Amino acid sequence: MTTTLATQTAVSSGPPFDTGKLDSIMEEYGLDVLLISSKHNVSYFIGGYRFFFFDYMDAIGLSRYLPLLIYVRGRPEITHYIANSMEVYERELGRFWMPNVMTGTWGTLDAMGRAIDFIKSLKPTPRKIGIESAFLPGDAYKKLESNQENVALVDAVIPLERLRAIKTKAELDLLREASDRVVDSMLAVFGNHGPGTTKRELAEALKREEVARGLTFEYCLVTTGKSFNRAPSEDRWLKGEIASLDSGGNRNGYIGDLCRMGILGAPDQELQDLLGEIEEIQHAARKPIRPGTMGKAIFDETEKLLARSANRNHLAFVAHGMGLVSHEAPRLTSTGPVPYSGDDAEKPLEEGMVISIETTLHHPRRGFIKLEDTVAVTAHGHEAYGDRGRGWNRGG
Repeated sequence: MTTTLATQTAVSSGPPFDTGKLDSIMEEYGLDVLLISSKHNVSYFIGGYRFFFFDYMDAIGLSRYLPLLIYVRGRPEITHYIANSMEVYERELGRFWMPNVMTGTWGTLDAMGRAIDFIKSLKPTPRKIGIESAFLPGDAYKKLESNQENVALVDAVIPLERLRAIKTKAELDLLREASDRVVDSMLAVFGNHGPGTTKRELAEALKREEVARGLTFEYCLVTTGKSFNRAPSEDRWLKGEIASLDSGGNRNGYIGDLCRMGILGAPDQELQDLLGEIEEIQHAARKPIRPGTMGKAIFDETEKLLARSANRNHLAFVAHGMGLVSHEAPRLTSTGPVPYSGDDAEKPLEEGMVISIETTLHHPRRGFIKLEDTVAVTAHGHEAYGDRGRGWNRGG
């Protein structure tokens, strides 16, 4: 294959994000330039775009696909996108809003070389460049670092999270669709599978159901019986046993992440009470969700119930932001299962934020019982997506 370097004025409309908000965030952090390298942020900045050829893989030849989007504070009209050679096809179809789309790269170093050339051409010379440290390959970082004089390279993950934290109506619609379709898929799997079904078969069936509903299947955590092991396996779902399905399926990159419970037979009173307690905790967490409420209030409500529960030693609760990334802003706790700082616990919730709420019970006799819900902050309170199938769903 031959490579070419090409630049074309975009034929699509302008930026799909709030450039004024981004400029304000960049000014707050002292950033002159953003060098975007993660697939999810590249997609966000281009309006949901993902290059089809590298949608599932990155490696090619001796290197890897490395899309780079360069945004200069206050100057969206000169935004550059450094693209793979075959993205010329997408450029011809008018996929990009950016004024400058440069195709012709096949790896990390040639892509970074193009980016360096553009950054060096900027006047005045930038003093601080925001990068995504966790999403920039080592060889590309070294090349960038060695070509900068008196320029600071700083991690911009949190500023970028702040930009994405408030979802647009289009983003909320995708999250609602993803959540609805994940739950519909789970209910279909529970209803169509009976005694003797393996955990692997349940996970594979869920994948088929989600794909059939237009989702990209990401994972299925599955339990049966009294086991806490959530990996798909040859363990079988037997008569009288409970099962959990916890899955992430995304709709154009936005993740539907929910958990629902099933049972082969009729739940006894103890199981009804256990899931009822989880339901009570879930609803208590929703109660304070509205614009202006401090993020930590979600945990304040649930801690009271957890403290007085007879199952408190086996219960776990967490709430976290959702969007293009699971566990993105708002980050509401520093003590959750995914390590990060709960920077938003002491900040008010805002309309357009989306929060996953999950309560898990590792019951020593009955097994793994969990609900996970997705809740959006609305102008006057909140709205739950995919909010059904939250009781004991009977197996087929």
